[in-house]
Amino acid sequence: MTNKSIRNVIIIGGGPAGLTAATYAARASLSPLVLGGIPGGSQITLTAEIENFPGFENINGAELVEKMRNQAKKFGAEIIDEVVARVDFSKRPFQVFTSMKKFEAKSIIIATGAKPKWLGIESEEKFKGKGIGVCATCDGFFFRNKIVAVVGGGNAALEETLQLAKVAAKVYLIHRRNELRADKVLQDRAFKNNKIEVIWDSQIVEVLGTNRVEGIRLTNVKDLRSKIYDLKVDGLFIAIGRKPNTDIFKNQIEIDEQGYILINKKLRSVGKFFNRQSETSVSGVFAAGDCITPDYRQAGVAAGSGIVAALDMEKYLRETE
Repeated sequence: MTNKSIRNVIIIGGGPAGLTAATYAARASLSPLVLGGIPGGSQITLTAEIENFPGFENINGAELVEKMRNQAKKFGAEIIDEVVARVDFSKRPFQVFTSMKKFEAKSIIIATGAKPKWLGIESEEKFKGKGIGVCATCDGFFFRNKIVAVVGGGNAALEETLQLAKVAAKVYLIHRRNELRADKVLQDRAFKNNKIEVIWDSQIVEVLGTNRVEGIRLTNVKDLRSKIYDLKVDGLFIAIGRKPNTDIFKNQIEIDEQGYILINKKLRSVGKFFNRQSETSVSGVFAAGDCITPDYRQAGVAAGSGIVAALDMEKYLRETE
């Protein structure tokens, strides 16, 4: 089945970046189409409580996304919850394929986000959003004066650990090796902090609890015959890396070695063209949110970059038409 109408813009991704871009594009009378993927697939929907998104003192992730969807639809955005299987940016109009349909558009905004790497143990699924988190800046406040654990050994893990140490009573840093990969300056800060204790050569084999995280079960990776032991914690933060959802864009636009989309920050002041900071290596294709950077991982930042992409896209259409 082929959709023959050519859209002004197709937005790929149904999280804060994509939905904010959709609202701006819809208010500009561009009738955007959002291909939102699996319903509830945005990482923010796993967040039980959000207290730092502007305008909301307390809201859960799923409710925030639903409000953003309704706002975009109110202004005329069309949202279809289908997964994009492949794209073709080598010709114009651009082509976007789901399992059953082909869509064409004059411009594209990619807002597919990034997903955290998980431990892969069965009990982990039960406690996502119920004591297991992936963002200390987002959720650390809820563990004030409590005991938490962080898993990982890179910069992200140390940053999470140091952030949590500001509010928690105790932070365990669990690493499966006997040395950390993080920058020395971060290691020095962690080792000097009396709230932080590193547990070396260990991995989590089970998350314990009834309705929320109450503890973790550990084993020593160097001596698997050693006794498995339990550690009481109120929360667990996974910081073993993130993977941007950009595989379908490989060989279509420029992507860095980690999979993040490279956006164009060169000043384009020649003639009628202006600086379009969110533009990818293909003119007319823009990107926003967690798929362009691993540094911030905040819904507010993603929403802001969605605005930038929408404004850049509107400029592009105005200039090229």
